[in-house]
Amino acid sequence: MDKKRNILIRELMELIDQASSIQSEIDSTFTAAYLALQRVNIEMGIHQVEAIAASIPVENSITIKTRSIMGTEIPLVQYDNSHENERPAYAFYNTKESLDIAVHHFNRVKELTIRLSTIEISAYRLAASIKKTQKRANALKNITIPRYQELVKSISNALEEKEREEFTRLKVIKQQISQ
Repeated sequence: MDKKRNILIRELMELIDQASSIQSEIDSTFTAAYLALQRVNIEMGIHQVEAIAASIPVENSITIKTRSIMGTEIPLVQYDNSHENERPAYAFYNTKESLDIAVHHFNRVKELTIRLSTIEISAYRLAASIKKTQKRANALKNITIPRYQELVKSISNALEEKEREEFTRLKVIKQQISQ
């Protein structure tokens, strides 16, 4: 139980470190993305940007698989971003370079958010598993092991008592035979 708990804690600490670095990267990328969006809205107008946004197809290149760490199912979210290097879903006619920059920033935000969500869900599940393992270890230490120790003690006492009775009985039989 301790070995399992230690492995889970080590994995959790790695995930926490990854999450904090990705979180700071997301913050800066979000800031850049919203500044770029603000610039696009000023240059092209909010209505035109909304119309372009509505024409972008729904994202369907995300797949979720799982892996197991000491019996705890951890999600593996895979994102195929190979289509991002293709032509954009909007025409170049009547658009500005600032739109391309904003799209690039928001695609980066999407990638980072996917990675962060995977890490946070994994950390949550590992923490729950650590808590469960700790409860089991405590139950073993405080309930099950003492119960079995008491049982072993009572069995040992009973066997010793039987042995003493048998010894006494044999002694009495020897005395009767010798008389």
